[in-house]
Amino acid sequence: MTTLIASDLDRTLIYSAAALDLRMPDAEAPRLLCVEVYEHRPLSYLTETAAALLAEVRSAAHFVPATTRTREQYERVRLPGPPAEFAICANGGQLLVRGEPDADWQARVRRTLAAECAGLDEVRAHLLRSADPAWLLKERTAADLFAYLVVERDLLPDGWVKELAVWADGRGWTVSVQGRKVYAVPKPLTKSAAVAEVARRTGAGTVLAAGDSLLDADLLLAADRGWRPGHGELAAEGWSAPHVRVVEATGVAAGEEIVRAFAGDVGVAGAAG
Repeated sequence: MTTLIASDLDRTLIYSAAALDLRMPDAEAPRLLCVEVYEHRPLSYLTETAAALLAEVRSAAHFVPATTRTREQYERVRLPGPPAEFAICANGGQLLVRGEPDADWQARVRRTLAAECAGLDEVRAHLLRSADPAWLLKERTAADLFAYLVVERDLLPDGWVKELAVWADGRGWTVSVQGRKVYAVPKPLTKSAAVAEVARRTGAGTVLAAGDSLLDADLLLAADRGWRPGHGELAAEGWSAPHVRVVEATGVAAGEEIVRAFAGDVGVAGAAG
């Protein structure tokens, strides 16, 4: 039976320096592999152990990166192994097939959003009106599909995110906070829908998944088996599902445990450590 593994990237599989959460003495810290460079500087890492296991996993199953990043942001990441045949970007809004956008999928997504949600311009305008320059650092849109703010997290007013979420919910959008970013994303724009399309095309009989944020909840719920780390939005909410295992580790150590779990599920030698 063919297995498809769909994994979120940031703070699930790969980690910035700020998110590594290395709690052990320096001499005991794991060796790290840089998998992303941005503006000539190293940006994202996984452990060397995770990298070696991931390379083996990718030879035993269909591995599909499933990220909220845009295509351009995703293409900076160089995971161990060959380029992915399928990759999901923009939270399901972009399906890459051998590195190229699938036009049919993109057209299907845009038809669904036009029929079921308020427009991006309306949501973006509300984000800017409600944000305070005292804590707003940047405002961006992604692939003309959703919007996000980069903020000083510690300066966000109490209740602001909840108020935004209520406003967005009535317009068919959802709100998620990941690190310093506040995302506003149309509800039908989901990783799970894109993963279902990849599973159909590959004939996969089993889907495994991992993720750390509320935007990954649908992906985890749709999978046959899933994993979430001990950090992130889902952990903060105490989110759980019967078929989703909680990895108690946090930071880059959690990423390694998730890859180890994938490896064990698909029978990769050395998965037990």
